[in-house]
Amino acid sequence: MKEFIKDLIIAIVIVLAITMVIKPTIVKESSMEDTLFENNYLLVNKMAYKFKDHPNHGDIVVFKSEIENTEDGGKKLLIKRVIGVEGDTITISDGEVYRNGELLDEPYVNIPGETYADQGIDVTNLVVPEDEVFCMGDNREVSLDSRSPRVGTIAEKAIVGKAFVRLYPFNEIGSLSTYSEKD
Repeated sequence: MKEFIKDLIIAIVIVLAITMVIKPTIVKESSMEDTLFENNYLLVNKMAYKFKDHPNHGDIVVFKSEIENTEDGGKKLLIKRVIGVEGDTITISDGEVYRNGELLDEPYVNIPGETYADQGIDVTNLVVPEDEVFCMGDNREVSLDSRSPRVGTIAEKAIVGKAFVRLYPFNEIGSLSTYSEKD
């Protein structure tokens, strides 16, 4: 019996340690297609930015928005790709995204050249504030993201973590590689 209690305590400690570092997440919408699809089951590294100062361009992050979640009354979690980090200047013009004056190569975008800049804000020379990021979904036509005043730039402290692996569907298990341009 003593051995069973010891094993149980070790198992509980391991589970608690894992849940402090990893957050399982299910994709609920289509804003990240063709990278992520509805009902994809992901793991999010909650410690990704705890020992590193800031997210990188191309990181896929989960963050707590200011949008009310009708299911539980809390704030809605969104998953998006980091397009701009603090100090970057973002402009969206003629369906193309520019960072610091340079056109982005975005092979992950669902429909290239279609950023749907009319999401609610004029994105012309928007400078990303300190300790914030500018994020967009890969499916720009339907994504509610930093282009909208409902979301805006995201405070780094609102970021829950970085999505790093897809567990479901089983035929797509694997690492979520970060698309990162050479800076």
